Amino acid sequence: MDYAELSRVLRRLALEAGDLIMEVYGRDDFDVRAKSDDSPVTEADEAADRLISAGLRAAFPDIALVTEEQAASHSVTATTFLIVDPLDGTKEFIHRRGDFTVNIALVEEGRPTRGVVYAPAKSRMFWTDAEGRTVEELGPFDKDRVGETRPLSVTTPDNGALTVVASKSHRDQATDDYIAKYAVADFTSAGSSLKFCLVAAGEADLYPRLGRTMEWDTAAGQAVLAGAGGQVVRFDDHSPLGYAKSGFENPFFIAYAPGVELKAAG
Repeated sequence: MDYAELSRVLRRLALEAGDLIMEVYGRDDFDVRAKSDDSPVTEADEAADRLISAGLRAAFPDIALVTEEQAASHSVTATTFLIVDPLDGTKEFIHRRGDFTVNIALVEEGRPTRGVVYAPAKSRMFWTDAEGRTVEELGPFDKDRVGETRPLSVTTPDNGALTVVASKSHRDQATDDYIAKYAVADFTSAGSSLKFCLVAAGEADLYPRLGRTMEWDTAAGQAVLAGAGGQVVRFDDHSPLGYAKSGFENPFFIAYAPGVELKAAG
């Protein structure tokens, strides 16, 4: 794998998809329909998926591709594959809250190793370089030339008091009960895979997710966090969160900076 070329292609496709998404986002109205699992999908999801999928298949024809919006890809059994959520946080998009992202990642032998998370409405972009280290590109964004970047690294919580980030759309009592096990100095909420990125950037220390997610929801964010020194583990036994699972469904998980002493699930 030419990781430099991979980073270049993932970054460019994320920016191009972001332009399509923002064109739809800027309209007074756009089409929304329900998928078979009752989750919403918009024309922005589908347009971004077409663009990213075509770009990845052209650039990396020998690597399997899994994408949320193409049900046929959900039968892929490879352990190394590209995985895409063209518009993560569709509910945030529909309600015009801005916390939606383009997610593209490479999974190698069941582990996300490279990825890009782009939040076009917030002008924030996080990606892994050829060596797998995570940077935030500060913009303005040029599709053909990387602008100013800053390397990201997780931080150690001050005096054991944590900044916790949780979902805007999926917060529940079980999550609150688990967070209550910790000394919390500050709490922030964010949508989509931005929560991983806030931990990677040192803006949060802990992100527990006690709800249903799929691998395309998390792979790019996990790659970004890993490249900044963070970890993602299963909620139940704190073993690493792996990929290429049957059906691509995740268990509950915890994303965190290694300075955090994890509490037991029970």
